[in-house]
Amino acid sequence: MRNRRTVWKEGGSVEFSCGEELIDLKMLQCKRVVNEALSTVDFVAPDDRVVFRTCEREQSKVIFQMGTSDAERALAVARLVENDVAGIDVNMGCPKEYSTKGGMGAALLSDPDKIEKILSTLVKGTRRPVTCKIRILPSLEDTLSLVKRIERTGIAAIAVHGRKREERPQHPVSCEAIKAIAETLSIPVIANGGSHDHIQGYLDIEDFRQATAASSVMVARAAMWNPSIFLKEGPRPLEEVMQKYIRYAVQYDNHYTNTKYCLCQMLREQLESPQGRLLHAAQSSQEICEAFGLGVFYEETTRELDARRAKLLARSPEEAEEPAEDTSGIIKMAIKFDRRAYSPQITPKMCLLEWCRREKLAQPVYETVQRPLDRLFCSVVTVAEQKYQSTLWDKSKKLAEQAAAIVCLRSQGLPEGRLGEESPSLHKRKREALDQDPGDPRTQEPAMPGELCKKPFVALASGQESPLEGW
Repeated sequence: MRNRRTVWKEGGSVEFSCGEELIDLKMLQCKRVVNEALSTVDFVAPDDRVVFRTCEREQSKVIFQMGTSDAERALAVARLVENDVAGIDVNMGCPKEYSTKGGMGAALLSDPDKIEKILSTLVKGTRRPVTCKIRILPSLEDTLSLVKRIERTGIAAIAVHGRKREERPQHPVSCEAIKAIAETLSIPVIANGGSHDHIQGYLDIEDFRQATAASSVMVARAAMWNPSIFLKEGPRPLEEVMQKYIRYAVQYDNHYTNTKYCLCQMLREQLESPQGRLLHAAQSSQEICEAFGLGVFYEETTRELDARRAKLLARSPEEAEEPAEDTSGIIKMAIKFDRRAYSPQITPKMCLLEWCRREKLAQPVYETVQRPLDRLFCSVVTVAEQKYQSTLWDKSKKLAEQAAAIVCLRSQGLPEGRLGEESPSLHKRKREALDQDPGDPRTQEPAMPGELCKKPFVALASGQESPLEGW
């Protein structure tokens, strides 16, 4: 969403923005959540990761692009998102292995029957316009035969990447093939694939459109390199565009890894510059902001966001991530452990163990159960005779234990190892251990928190009561 917002802000000529391709199976695991703190609509996976985020301001402009190989799954996804987007697009041109090995993307080009079924099902079953994106086939005759069949499904438009499945950006795009398709069909044809050969600035977009006789142009890589390419007066300085993008990323709480990836796409050949090296080393949104002189902006924006969230939580205490003790005496919070937010060397379990040692308490004891219905895990940690538990079940035993440790640490107001807040003593001890001979048994890492006194997890049979107290 951050790139889409930057493109629209920088380019008034943009009519629609096609979101990044999202796989149907991943989307079908998501639930739609209205995020009042950000004023967005989020489609959230079971592990609490936001798979797709949009907002009301872009509802009339964003096209949801999916990767799919099944008509019924495609329709289910379309119905999930149709109230929040302007249209539905099926990517039938992606040549990457992650897409084709699942029968999606360019793999569909060899199965016209499946293409027809997917598109016909979507056209009949969703209230939004349906489009698709394809690549050209080895022969023009076969390509024209395919696009005629696609047109008969009732789609609103077709995007054509003027390269074959096996071709890459270094191969020339075939404007002639796109033009032949545009002259054959009665529906709009969107020309794609000109970023490398033809499109360097705004005026080049119109030249590419005319060369292909298309109704419009889809720009991908050139817009990633500099979203201000759509400005009639010419692109803005890259530094200015990157700063605007970072501001959007922070305002919409984008994960730093995605922000970093998009910025690297913009820097390209400047990645070895001093600023590029700072970006490469950044391990959090705050560090990215500091690399671009936006440290104060980050602090102010995150404070405002935290204040909005706190206000919303105060209004809805039943949904708050605040410790609550139930009748069983277990302190519970709705917490998930997101690996990306923590240092690779320091985890919440390690922080909790370190604190227990410092306070001369017994090691934490973890009790974990597995739910038979969905095979998810939940853990309770006992520290100083008090039990702590996350109410959110997780996909692995280790993740569930980390979540329980976070509940305990937050209840006590202790650092939990998030990026930028590692416990100084623990961090120092880890570094000292790494600097010593890893083969020396005297310097071996201690067991993970609770490993020596951890009770085995229990797989619950159907109808069986959990052995954990107060479950």
